[in-house]
Amino acid sequence: MSDLTVGVVREETPGERRVALVPGAVSRLPTGVVVQSGAGAGAWFDDDAYAQAGARLASRAEVLATADVIVCVHPPEDALRAGQALVGLLQPQRRPDAVAAWAAAGVTAISLDRLPRTLSRAQAMDALTSQASVAGYKAALVAATAYGGFFPLLTTAAGTIRPAGVLVLGTGVAGLQAIGTARRLGAVVSAYDVRPQARGEVESLGARFVDLPGAASGSGDGGYARALTEEEGRAQQAALAEHIARADVVITTAQVPGGRPPVLVTEDTVKLMRAGAVVVDLAAGPLGGNVAGSVPDTTVVTDNGVTVIGAGNLPATMAPAASTAYSRNITAVLAHLVRDGALSLDLTDEITSALVVTHDGVTHDGGAR
Repeated sequence: MSDLTVGVVREETPGERRVALVPGAVSRLPTGVVVQSGAGAGAWFDDDAYAQAGARLASRAEVLATADVIVCVHPPEDALRAGQALVGLLQPQRRPDAVAAWAAAGVTAISLDRLPRTLSRAQAMDALTSQASVAGYKAALVAATAYGGFFPLLTTAAGTIRPAGVLVLGTGVAGLQAIGTARRLGAVVSAYDVRPQARGEVESLGARFVDLPGAASGSGDGGYARALTEEEGRAQQAALAEHIARADVVITTAQVPGGRPPVLVTEDTVKLMRAGAVVVDLAAGPLGGNVAGSVPDTTVVTDNGVTVIGAGNLPATMAPAASTAYSRNITAVLAHLVRDGALSLDLTDEITSALVVTHDGVTHDGGAR
């Protein structure tokens, strides 16, 4: 084992139950591991499990003082020392002040949300994908729980009950997982994405792809969606309105890394929906969401009886599963960056150069998604 020590701290963001490293991953790291007591409690991983896996338990202050690399889900607000590394979903585009502070302090900040996701060799490190998969799955369950009817077609002695109509907007990882889960629950599912090439993935899951005649293509580089212009966005909203109004459940998943999510469901469109309909907004956050009137981590019932759920951090509600997946991403990143018992950053490597936000007092643009 090397002299390098990885530290795990308890997440302090309100409502966050995940932990960056689970006990099962401790033995897979070629480093020492020191864990803050209680760090895994929110995800049901107790201190004894970490100790039995070979980690050393310590106070938060000791972890921060002794660890060479701090792994996290969200960046801690604690001051870090020069030469220390911070690895997590740092969202540097939303935290310019924190980035400046890390650079000034000589901290090496490594953000998993800047991973170049189109590289096959980076797939094991892709935390955005692993967490989006959890979010999409849970979104369908949240919707089914909030909806006052059945998702599947049921034939009973009292008659036949029609299945729920579910519309998923955005068919990235979260959207596809929501489609698959809603289909397994028995709903009739349709989906829309600005990328025409998404049709094949949607139909492969047994859902119907919604065509919007005359709508602009939102295909961007690497198969990802591009941001629509204001005019294109308004046209999209208008074209989607009739489809949204007919749905029993709408799940929205369109997000822009570091930016404001596009509004897909306007206030006027919500007013067109029938009483009892449910909308789950996975993009709801500090910068807004896909649904007008959605509030992060809050359920709102509109005057016309539509339930709007702001669900921007669903992985935290499935903390054991989400933490286990995230921990695998963290260990894959560390395996890529640790060489001969030390953190080795080759900034000519496209993965490393994308992940590194600050190093040796310098801020790095990265530029990868």
